[in-house]
Amino acid sequence: MGRGAASRGPARTSQRTFRLAEGTIRQLDERARELSESRNALAQRLLDEALRLERHPLIYFREGGAGLRRPALTGTRLYVWQILDTVRASESVEEAATFLGLNERQARAAIAYYADYQDEVDAYAEEEREFARREHERWERTQQVLG
Repeated sequence: MGRGAASRGPARTSQRTFRLAEGTIRQLDERARELSESRNALAQRLLDEALRLERHPLIYFREGGAGLRRPALTGTRLYVWQILDTVRASESVEEAATFLGLNERQARAAIAYYADYQDEVDAYAEEEREFARREHERWERTQQVLG
């Protein structure tokens, strides 16, 4: 389950039986092959994301360069964690929204998602900060080589 939104640690699973249309099964199998992912893992990720989207219709899941899917604001390339960082650094939600080129409703949609999945979003933010730190260190080493 490493590619999905709910990929934080091992999750307890339960066996369920669902009847699905043959076309749906065919699409699931085809997509699982394309992604080199098991059918069960793909179905788990898609169901998890779909249930989240039902509650948070202004959020979608965007795959980044590392192949990991993260919650982002629909109509933008902004991840939820980026919006939250900006809100925290601002005087108000309105100020953060203006700075990001969003309306207040969009910023509040990211905040609502964060309220439901705070630990997960915080972990994504920390992973991104760590990646940025490593890349900056690599850039500094490169600059030293170049003189």
